[in-house]
Amino acid sequence: MCAVPIMNQNDTTSRIAHVFRGTFVHSTPRVALEILGDCILGVDDEGKIAFIEKDEKDVVSLSKTWGFETSDIKQLGQYEFLMPGMVDTHIHASQYSYTGTALDLPLLEWLNTYTFPVEAKYKDLDFANDVYTKVVKRTLKNGTTTACYFATIHTDASLLLGELADKFGQRALVGKVCMDCNSAVPQYKESPSECKEETDRPNLNPSLISELEDMILLPLVFCSFIKELLKKEYPNIKPVVTPRFAPSCSSSLLSELGEIANNNKLHIQSHISENKEEVELVKTLFPGCKSYTDVYLKHNLLTDRTVMAHGCHLTDEELEIFRDTGSAISHCPNSNISICSGMLNVRNVLNHKVKLGLGTDVAGGYSPSMLDAIRRTLDTSKALTIQDPQHETLTFEEVFRLATLGGSEALSLDDQIGNFVVGKDFDALRVNVCIPDGPIDLFPGEGPKVILEKFLNLGDDRNITEVYVAGRQVVPIPDT
Repeated sequence: MCAVPIMNQNDTTSRIAHVFRGTFVHSTPRVALEILGDCILGVDDEGKIAFIEKDEKDVVSLSKTWGFETSDIKQLGQYEFLMPGMVDTHIHASQYSYTGTALDLPLLEWLNTYTFPVEAKYKDLDFANDVYTKVVKRTLKNGTTTACYFATIHTDASLLLGELADKFGQRALVGKVCMDCNSAVPQYKESPSECKEETDRPNLNPSLISELEDMILLPLVFCSFIKELLKKEYPNIKPVVTPRFAPSCSSSLLSELGEIANNNKLHIQSHISENKEEVELVKTLFPGCKSYTDVYLKHNLLTDRTVMAHGCHLTDEELEIFRDTGSAISHCPNSNISICSGMLNVRNVLNHKVKLGLGTDVAGGYSPSMLDAIRRTLDTSKALTIQDPQHETLTFEEVFRLATLGGSEALSLDDQIGNFVVGKDFDALRVNVCIPDGPIDLFPGEGPKVILEKFLNLGDDRNITEVYVAGRQVVPIPDT
């Protein structure tokens, strides 16, 4: 059943910018998949969902109440539906140039051989502009309305990523990578002097410096990135504190980043327990900590705004810490398999009441599409069931929720996005499973649930005909 408006129509001066009529599919905290058939949804000129009404209500009176013309209604076709935009909770924008290649080494060798040398190139802003433009466009076309990005150690290139996400209309958390330990590729790390130089970068807005005065006491390059990104006042772009992972950071750096994040209520992202060799390395580097999770906990980096990628080898005790701190896990199944890191038991994570979303983890994951993340999540769950018949396999409905509402919860954005609720931002995909020469064949009698399942398993960017972020249509991407 469709929800009714919860706002008083007479109290709002917002104009209705979009009205859609047809089938809507989304998740709620209680229901993995809710199908809203024959509904009318209105979006105001601030990009928020203004109303959702049952189609049986008189459309003329509804148009008068909300001030739109019935001729402006966008009617969805028989094989079309609207769904919430997908949330990629972990993607390395800087690795996009070699996506689909370099999958022949385990994690630590992979980083040293491929990742660090490529990321060092981002001091060249022309190179950065080319790659970042392509990754933002590609992910938008694939239905990623929100992305939690890792950039590189370069402040200017990281700011450019935020600029491009804003330009093309993607909602994004952008992280300038912080790392001060890298013996394998020594040219790709930050020195204390470079941190100091970047922190004291001139020409910052005095009022902003005053607002963030706690930050400038810390000699870190990341402070400059935060100040300058916030100064841009992009409506849907936020900075995220980004220690690369514990092995590439000194204890002092981790502590300073934890202080920055907590003093200023910022998001935090990093990696944890991706493969067993990495877990053992962390034990040797941080002998005073009981576990990998304890490293981040002791440095105040586990909060209700934290998302940690992978977590394949977390113990139940560590998952309890995640639950108690409100921290989230980004499940990156393509990457976990592609570079032979491990298989996360998502069912166990959910049973521990830990927030969890999905990530592509480009380029350890070879696909920038969240549809692939959905499929690989289901495959991994089935593989675990093969190993243990007592394992409860995830359903496609549950994984649909993880890719949408679950991702918004993992990024602590579920008060703004994730499903179709009055007052939330309209981040949505218009899906047509019956496009000419498309990847999906349909047969008589197939209802909305079957059509959705076919799209999730067989569809691609050709089926995503329109993408909206905060009410703004961003796909098709306008020619520039």
